[in-house]
Amino acid sequence: MNVTRRRARVANQWAECRWLLLVFSLPAVRASKRVAVWRKLQRHGAVPLKSSGYVLPNTPENRERFEWLATEIRNERGEASVAQVQAIDDLPHKKLQQLFVEARSREYEALMRELRPVLSNSGSRRRMRLAQLRKRFQEIVAIDFFNSPHRSRVEAVLARAEAPTPDVGRGATKLVKANFKNRTWITRPRPGIDRVSSAWLIQRFIDPSARFTFGAPPPPKSQMVAFDMFRAHGGFGHRGEDCTFETLCKDFDISDAKVKVIAQIIHDADLEDEKFGRTEGLGLDKVLKGWATEGVADHELLRRGMQLIEGLYQGV
Repeated sequence: MNVTRRRARVANQWAECRWLLLVFSLPAVRASKRVAVWRKLQRHGAVPLKSSGYVLPNTPENRERFEWLATEIRNERGEASVAQVQAIDDLPHKKLQQLFVEARSREYEALMRELRPVLSNSGSRRRMRLAQLRKRFQEIVAIDFFNSPHRSRVEAVLARAEAPTPDVGRGATKLVKANFKNRTWITRPRPGIDRVSSAWLIQRFIDPSARFTFGAPPPPKSQMVAFDMFRAHGGFGHRGEDCTFETLCKDFDISDAKVKVIAQIIHDADLEDEKFGRTEGLGLDKVLKGWATEGVADHELLRRGMQLIEGLYQGV
């Protein structure tokens, strides 16, 4: 094998390495430094292995983080090695990926617990605390390598908390369904419980021929109708204490008795504020998160979710 082919083969092998592994040790007298290293690993989003070492996805940014940390450890008379690995024998790729999702999910849940009390505050104290929590949210997003399904929920609550006082008069003017027929409805990728139930409501009671797509908020004059999107012009989303499903029900004056029950179920599952004491949606929410973690495509995730809501409607 000539030198060029051998180098190409080595380059391909490195390119196939999905993970970075940091293994290190510090002298016992460096206890404070060990804590400092552990904190940096947490900020970087590294996942600890049960045997030894810490893992990150193999990206240029993460390689730089680990190399700097390894240098810092060696400067403290410790030992450190950074390796690029294709696989870890007792942790298949999907299992290792799930560990990252679970770690970020715990951080999003902790942030949500801090966020809820802020919703009842007002004035400068509220703004200052929201700014702090928004910064923490952005830090978690930066290391959310595999898109935890909890991210969209926290983002929705933050957006609702940061939004200006809602126009309470809009809900009093019911919209004409005929103006929303045969439309394309757009929402964010990775639909969760509020979005799949809203899509079901749209197709079942508002626009039977609705087409659904995913992406960024459309421009102001777009013919697409946005739902459950942040700062979307003329769309439907969280308003006041209502989730998107409730907003649609009020704006289109949907009075179906079963839909009213489902609205309560979706509210409690999406916002987790136990306003109605409904727990039926929690299981559906976990199923959707499970499918999202498995990498189910957005349109398939929406289709399955809408089927779940239809089943819930028939069983209420």
